[in-house]
Amino acid sequence: MNFQQILAYIIVFLAVAFLVNKFFIPKKKKKNGCDTDCGCH
Repeated sequence: MNFQQILAYIIVFLAVAFLVNKFFIPKKKKKNGCDTDCGCH
C-alpha cells in the first residue's frame, strides 16, 4: 500500500467512528445534577 491508500483508510475509519459515536451510542445527558453517566435517566 502506498501513502495515499493508508491515508484514505484512516479517513474512512475516522468518519465511520464519528458516525457510530454520533448516532449509535446513547448520549449522556445531564439531568438531576448528574455530571457523568451515573445511571440517571
